[in-house]
Amino acid sequence: MEIQVKSADRNLLLEFSGELDNQGAGIALRELEEALEAALPRKLVLDMSGITFMDSSGIAVILRAQQKMQTLDGSLLVRRVPPQARRVLEAAGINRLVTIK
Repeated sequence: MEIQVKSADRNLLLEFSGELDNQGAGIALRELEEALEAALPRKLVLDMSGITFMDSSGIAVILRAQQKMQTLDGSLLVRRVPPQARRVLEAAGINRLVTIK
C-alpha cells in the first residue's frame, strides 16, 4: 500500500495505490491520521483509482476518515473507486454514508 498526500488551502488529497487489505489498511490508517493532524483540512478527498484489491478493511479506513472529518467539521469525498472496491463498498452500504463519485 502506497499513499501520496497532497495538501493545499485546507484541502487534503490522499491517493491510494496497492491492496487495501488488513495489512494495507493499517498503513493507510497511520498515514490518514498523520495527514489529518498535519493539515486539519476542511475537505478530504480519498482517490482510490490505484487500488488493485480491497476487502472489508478498506471500509474501516473510509469510516475512520468520515469520523475524523466530522470532528473537524469538514467533508469527505471518495472518488475514482475501481469496480471491485465499489462492489465491496456498495455491499456494505457505505455509499449511503459517504459521498462516492
